[in-house]
Amino acid sequence: MRKLVGRNFSRLRREKGLTQEQVEERSGFSQQYLSSLERGRRNPTVITLYELAVALEVSHLDLVMPDEEDG
Repeated sequence: MRKLVGRNFSRLRREKGLTQEQVEERSGFSQQYLSSLERGRRNPTVITLYELAVALEVSHLDLVMPDEEDG
């Protein structure tokens, strides 16, 4: 699940044309945290997922939806 969230977050961030630093400004989460999240090394809480989704202007469900690697 951590890797799935990381992949989805990274993909959505890039689709929005945002850098990790820009998401840091929008969300309050450090660039180091966001980098670890994208690498699947963080286990975000439901609240964190919601706050990241708000920063990306997407649904929180977009962060946990299975991708092509998961079938």
